[in-house]
Amino acid sequence: MEPTAVGAMVSRRALHFVFKVGNRFQTTHFYRDVLGMKILRHEEFEEGCKASCNGPYDGKWSKTMVGFGPEDDHFVAELTYNYGIGDYKLGSDFMGITLASRQAVSNARNVKWPLSEVAEGVFETEAPGGYKFYLQNRDLPQSDPVLKVTLAVSDLQKSLNYWSNLLGMKIYEKDEQKQRALLGYADNQCKLELQGIKGTVDHAAAFGRIAFSCPKKELPDIEDLMKRENQKILTPLDGHEICFVGDEAFRELSKMDPEGSKLLDEAMAADKSDEWFAEQNKPKASG
Repeated sequence: MEPTAVGAMVSRRALHFVFKVGNRFQTTHFYRDVLGMKILRHEEFEEGCKASCNGPYDGKWSKTMVGFGPEDDHFVAELTYNYGIGDYKLGSDFMGITLASRQAVSNARNVKWPLSEVAEGVFETEAPGGYKFYLQNRDLPQSDPVLKVTLAVSDLQKSLNYWSNLLGMKIYEKDEQKQRALLGYADNQCKLELQGIKGTVDHAAAFGRIAFSCPKKELPDIEDLMKRENQKILTPLDGHEICFVGDEAFRELSKMDPEGSKLLDEAMAADKSDEWFAEQNKPKASG
């Protein structure tokens, strides 16, 4: 293992997962009222992101960061909304986010959000758009209830080599028979679970992105390592989009905006796209 990867364990962090959403109203209801997350920041953009944050779309879009607390010490979700796009075809790549929160389970029951108990005390549900979430009916002493993000892989061993040997993640669990492994950069962080599947991983149009941070000085080392190993950092094995950002600048960029929830509500109130499409008797486009 590279020395850079060995020393990265304590200095790298899992930050967020990017979801494309077609219905901002329902999505906000799910994250805010069902899961109990806070609106951390909200931004509106007139044209597409140069880093493809919103996918391969050039028009007006918005970005909303939601989580149980600030991104400094919580794993959060980035919700990207492209005006005029009503839904995105799901692939086999994203398999779910698992979190532990009695309150989320209680909220779901109170608002009659569909829950299906898949194991004792574990409930499967779906965010608008079909993204799966697994809610454990328990609370943890740690501040962040988000436990893991599960992604599909076509070759578990190759994926472990990439994430552990090259990017320095610790392997917490490995089950060859079930073709799954749990990795992370620290005990108190959200983990990455890799689940082997048969065949090719399909990203379809709803493909997301998982983001990590590291000290700025490590970014060139990661880039050099990928080149030497003939690997990619943005779309590595199985085409999963990942990105690393400099931790110092990101902490400043990702500060919680106390006006975030208000800005989102104002943007949703001003968005008349649903009414326009209804008047034209046309459906919104699919991603």
